[in-house]
Amino acid sequence: MERSWDDEVDVLVVGTGAAGLSAAIAAADAGSKVLLVEGTDRWGGTTMRSGGGLWMPANPLMARDGVDDSVEKALTYLDAVVEDAGPATSPERKRAFVEAVPEVVTSLEKHGVRWVRATDYPDYYPEQPGGMVGRSIEARAFDTRRLGSWIKYSRMTDGGMPLPLRTDDVWLLARAWSSASGFVRGARFVGRTLGSLVRGQRPAGIGAALVCSLMQVVRDQGTPVLLSTPLVELVVEDDAVVGAVLGGPAVPRTVRTRGGVVVAAGGFAHRTEWREKYHGVPGWSAAADGDLGTGIEAGVAAGGTLALMDDAWWGAGVPVEGGMNGFVLSERSMPYSILVDQEGRRYTNESASYIDFGHAMLEHDSTTPSIPSWLVLDARARRKYLFTIAPSGTKKLEKAGTLVVADTLEDLARLLHIAPENLAATVERFNGFARSGVDEDFHRGDSLYDRYYGDPGVRPNPNLGPIEKGPFTAVKIVPGDLGTKGGLLTDEHGAVLREDLTPVPGLYAAGNSTAAVTGRTYPGPGSTIGPAVVFGYLGARHAARRAVLASTP
Repeated sequence: MERSWDDEVDVLVVGTGAAGLSAAIAAADAGSKVLLVEGTDRWGGTTMRSGGGLWMPANPLMARDGVDDSVEKALTYLDAVVEDAGPATSPERKRAFVEAVPEVVTSLEKHGVRWVRATDYPDYYPEQPGGMVGRSIEARAFDTRRLGSWIKYSRMTDGGMPLPLRTDDVWLLARAWSSASGFVRGARFVGRTLGSLVRGQRPAGIGAALVCSLMQVVRDQGTPVLLSTPLVELVVEDDAVVGAVLGGPAVPRTVRTRGGVVVAAGGFAHRTEWREKYHGVPGWSAAADGDLGTGIEAGVAAGGTLALMDDAWWGAGVPVEGGMNGFVLSERSMPYSILVDQEGRRYTNESASYIDFGHAMLEHDSTTPSIPSWLVLDARARRKYLFTIAPSGTKKLEKAGTLVVADTLEDLARLLHIAPENLAATVERFNGFARSGVDEDFHRGDSLYDRYYGDPGVRPNPNLGPIEKGPFTAVKIVPGDLGTKGGLLTDEHGAVLREDLTPVPGLYAAGNSTAAVTGRTYPGPGSTIGPAVVFGYLGARHAARRAVLASTP
């Protein structure tokens, strides 16, 4: 019996984060009839909550600035830092990502996305072969008035930045009142913000700037966007995906696709049973609440295979309500701070890249209780540096036992149920490192990346400051994440693969719905969004070509 269809398009895109929006733009740009759907009642996905950076090696902005980067240099770096994690990290996928960067950046720029480089932000392993500074780009502040009433249906209210903040501002703003460079950057940021307001603008920064810029392009292209329209099922005929069943406020609708379906619906950060199964933790995530793995599940039912399901974009998180986390970045890297396990001992470089930090916590917990751990701060860390952990005050965290304050380290240890002698010995050893400038245990401050979030006014090591002045603060730290990084396995075209590594015709995926091309590591700032945008673009273009072939007599 032949199926009846409610609608027919060339390319159906599922998800309205950076991956989905980029896919919709690319398909429409190729002349396809596109439908973009979002399973929740608000658009923007986890990208809206993010820092908004895209790690884009050898991008055109670098060339315009006279910065020497190349495809081969970027691939040398990826080969040095990304271990073989199977087909997800194949040479073909890595090359496809890097080689597509100039085209993707230029194409989106042509449609009005205004890019700027994070010129000071280093790769996360800059000392490795091919490592560099300044490969990340981001969208300039976006005036949300341009989207009219459509902005009301975005995720701006649950994590969008309603200020013209850039990722390259953050490292200096963290020390805005403790260093000259930080003060200057703070003054510039204030000036930029006031200038926007004087002009009557409602500026959005970081992740919100990116996702709003992309959505503006989608709207300008005339692509319909349906909210509260989840993917229910992929329709398979003769082993190929030919359409989808979509849910919604009314009856389910079926959509036929001539070219394909691009699944960009995020990962499974808030699907507790999967988190327990694959990660061994319930999950504390900064991802959007619609991150439930439904796109991944539909892809598997259509024949796709999975990879890297046991990994995530880990980092230090402060647990908050609803299984979410407040992501901790600068506080664990600035001087006058250490991280200890439940026995009161250090076990990793506090300043390491967030994914390395998260992996270290999970690994250490297998032998010594470390979930949660405690970030211990000297009074100077609280006084001199921006405390992003509790921007609206600490009372709620103190009441929950997430933040603990004591006048002495001995009292703090007792409140944390740590043997005071253990914490005292740890602090004494660390303070010796702070005075010498060399962390003999974990090499904190050795890397340029470590020092990016340090304080150059603290010598001899900008990441090390002695823990000796009270009152002392301890903050509960869990293995938080920016989302999961395992999912559908795709090839260099963004096509979903079967277990035998042949593609499922008509099925594509990008972003956190897929296994990451970066494997188990995080090469540089924006390594989640950069590949998401590129493979969303590549998958949609491939689907658009299939649509043309399907309609050719």
